[in-house]
Formats: sequence, C-alpha cells, structure tokens
Amino acid sequence: MNATAIIQVRLQSTRLKSKALLPLAGRPMIEHVIERAKAIDNVSNVILATGKCTDDTDNSPLKVIAEKLSVDFFEGEPDNVLNRFYHASLIHDSDFYVRITGDNPLTDFKSAGEAVIHAEKTACDHCYVSGIPVGTGIEVISRSALERAFHSAVENHHFEHVTPYIKENPEIFKMEVYTVKKFSKYDYRLTVDTKEDYDVMAAIYDALYTGSPIELDDAIEFLDRNPEIAALNRHIEQRPMTHSSLNG
Repeated sequence: MNATAIIQVRLQSTRLKSKALLPLAGRPMIEHVIERAKAIDNVSNVILATGKCTDDTDNSPLKVIAEKLSVDFFEGEPDNVLNRFYHASLIHDSDFYVRITGDNPLTDFKSAGEAVIHAEKTACDHCYVSGIPVGTGIEVISRSALERAFHSAVENHHFEHVTPYIKENPEIFKMEVYTVKKFSKYDYRLTVDTKEDYDVMAAIYDALYTGSPIELDDAIEFLDRNPEIAALNRHIEQRPMTHSSLNG
C-alpha cells in the first residue's frame, strides 16, 4: 500500500487573507501543516496544491516553502477544488490520498496514519476520522473513488470540496469511519478561519511548540488548563460543505 497526502491551500482566503503564511512560533502556518503531513505513517509523498491566482496575490511564497521542505507543488484550477485535487493526485499514483487542508496546523498525524491503515484493511473508498476536535481530522480517499467523483460530479458544491459527491452516494462508495476513543472532551475548535481562530492557535504554538509536531493530546490538555483561550473562538460557526462561495 502507498498513500499520498495532498494539502489544499490558497492565499486568497475570504475571512483571513493569506492565513497560510501567518506566523506560528516563528514559522509560516503552512510549514507546520506540511511538517505534520510528513509525520503521518504510511504516507510516502506530500503535495501542496493551490489554485492559480486570479488577483494580485502571488503564490510564489507557497512554492518556495514547498521546495524548502522537499514536497511537491501543484498549481491548478482556482475555483474548482475537486479538479485541482484530482489533477494534483496524478503526480503520484497511489492507492489512497489523504486530504488535508492548509488551515489545520494541528492535523492529528497519529489518527491520520491509523485511518490510512483502516482504509486499506476495509478496502473502503472513503474514510474519515471522528472523535477529535474540528480542524484536526483528515479524509482518506481511494484512487478509484477520486476518479469516479471527478468524472461524475455535477452540482456546484461538488467542485468546491473534494468529497461531497462521494458522501452523497453511499450506494456507490464504501464508507468507513475511524473513531478515536481516547478523548472524553473534544469540542474545541482547532482550525484557522478567522482572527479569533488564529489567536487560539498562536497561543497553543507559543506555549507548546519546541521544534517537532505538537501532540494533539498536549494541545487539548493546554486548552483544558486555559479555558479563557479556548473561549476565544467558541462562537465561530463552521461553514457547511454546501456553502456557495468558491473562495474559501
């Protein structure tokens, strides 16, 4: 079995522009996402996939970071994430692709590796991780499911994300959930979509980052001890997969 991690990232984010380049413990946020992707067991390749710029935004900082960290760089359709993800996947012919988003600098690399193994054992088309905070999970997609979604998707929201078509057709695709059971509390919001999200993440990184990926357990324990920090973004609502804007 071989798996490739594809990190979706754009500098034209609507809520928090160029958030991928915001500093966390002295490094651009996207570097931490890449670092965590490379730490996933059974992932042999990492691709940083972005959309071609349609305004004065320049993707060259992302390309420089990809080269610095020795991962592949792909620039594709700006407003069609499924198209971009599929064509990025063609760089490496893998059995499974791990979907990671660039605004999740606490992606849980441990459960991600376990989910890849689970996907192989169950021969499923799609597997996601549950039982962990928003912004820390991944999706595992089989090569055949990705190809079918790319060729069959028709609705607008199918193209805004990678997996809506797959999730909406359980009669076609074999679906699995890998559940992490060790956390009794996991209702924290650990993604970066707003200034409040960034403030929470910056506090975590300032307190815990020592040069290697922060363990999710440690991040949760930090927020347990510092409820005033966890409260900073508690009011932020997660955008649904069917929201109409393609600019996220």
